[in-house]
Amino acid sequence: LEELGHFRSPEFQDQKVFSEDSLNRFLALGRPAWRKTREILQRLLSAETPTLRDDARLREKVFHAQKDVVMKLPARIGNYTDFYSSYHHAHNVGTMLRGPENALMPNWKWLPVAYHGRASSIVVSGADVRRPQGQIKPPDASAPIFSPTKSLDYELEMAFLIGPRNSLGEPVPIDRAVDHVFGLVLMNDWSARDIQAWEYQPLGPFLAKNFCTSISPWVVTLEALEPFREPLPQQDPEPLPYLRWENDFTLDIRLEAQLQTSSMKAPHVITRTNFQNLYWSIAQQLAHHTVNGCNLQAGDLLASGTISGATEESRGCMLELTWRGANPLKLPNGETRKWLEDGDTLAITGWAQGNGYRVGFGEVSGCILPVV
Repeated sequence: LEELGHFRSPEFQDQKVFSEDSLNRFLALGRPAWRKTREILQRLLSAETPTLRDDARLREKVFHAQKDVVMKLPARIGNYTDFYSSYHHAHNVGTMLRGPENALMPNWKWLPVAYHGRASSIVVSGADVRRPQGQIKPPDASAPIFSPTKSLDYELEMAFLIGPRNSLGEPVPIDRAVDHVFGLVLMNDWSARDIQAWEYQPLGPFLAKNFCTSISPWVVTLEALEPFREPLPQQDPEPLPYLRWENDFTLDIRLEAQLQTSSMKAPHVITRTNFQNLYWSIAQQLAHHTVNGCNLQAGDLLASGTISGATEESRGCMLELTWRGANPLKLPNGETRKWLEDGDTLAITGWAQGNGYRVGFGEVSGCILPVV
C-alpha cells in the first residue's frame, strides 16, 4: 500500500516507514502520522471504498493468511523499564515479607516505583522459555547453592511503546506524556522467585528476571482505546504537582491468564483482572521516568508491573495465587501447582469490551522448557 502511494501525506514527512523490519521509524513520527495511518486504513477497509473491495489482485498482495505469517517483535526495543504500579500486588507481596502493617514501603504512594530491565531478552509471544538457574539460598542453609529455579512464576502485565523521543535533560510534562505513547501490548515478565529472594537486596532483581520477558506482537494504539478511558481514581496522598493532571485516565481492559499443563487437553483460567487495578497511570509513569531529564527513545518499552486486584482470582502471579506456595492451585484434571513446571504453557489474553464489539490484544504465551 505504501509503494502504491496510499500513505503520501504531509504527516509522513516524505518517509517510507512500512518497509522496515520494525515500527521504530513510524513510531518516531508521532501522533499526527499514527492518526493519519488509522484513517487511511479504515477508509481502505470500508465496504464503501472500491480500492480493495473491487481489486482481487491487490487484495492478494496486501492480505496474508494468519496461518502463513510468523510474527516478530513490533519494535527494536532499546530500553525497557518495569514499574510496580498495582496497589494490590504491592500490598500482597509486602504483606508476605513484612506483615500487613508494613506492607507498602514509605515511598510507594508518592512515586511510581520501577527498575530497569533487560531489553535483549524480550521475546515475542510463542517463544519457549528456558528454566533459568542461579544462586538460591535454602531456608535453613548457611550458604547459597547453584541450582535451577524451583519457583518459576509468571507476571501478568501490560506495557506501552514509546513514540517520539524527548531530548536528554528535558522532562516530559504530565499533560504531554501521552503524546509520546503509541500503544499497548500484553506482557509476561517471567520471574524466578527463589533466585530473586536471595539477590534482590539492596539493588533489586537481576538474574531472577533478565532471562526472558514475553510480549504480544500486536500493538493496540491509544486511539483505538479512547472509548475505554475511565477517570483515574483519586489518589491519597495527593501526588506532587509534576504527577497531577486533571484529565488523567486509566483504561478498562479485561485481562486473563490461562495455564495448560502437558497433560491437560485445554487451558484453565487462573487469573481474571483489569488494567484499572493499576494505581499509577501511564502519564504518571512516563512523567516520573523523565522528570530528571532521562531521554526516552522510539521503541522503548515501559511496563506496568504485575496487575492484581482485590480478589483472590484477580491475583496476577503464582506468588500471590499460592501465597508463596503455601496454598497450591488445584487444576481441573486433579494436578496441583505451587509454581510453574516444565511443559506448562502460560498464556495471557486481553480485550476492551465495547457495546457489541471488542478491541482485542491477541495473546502472549510461552511454554516452559527444562534447564539446559
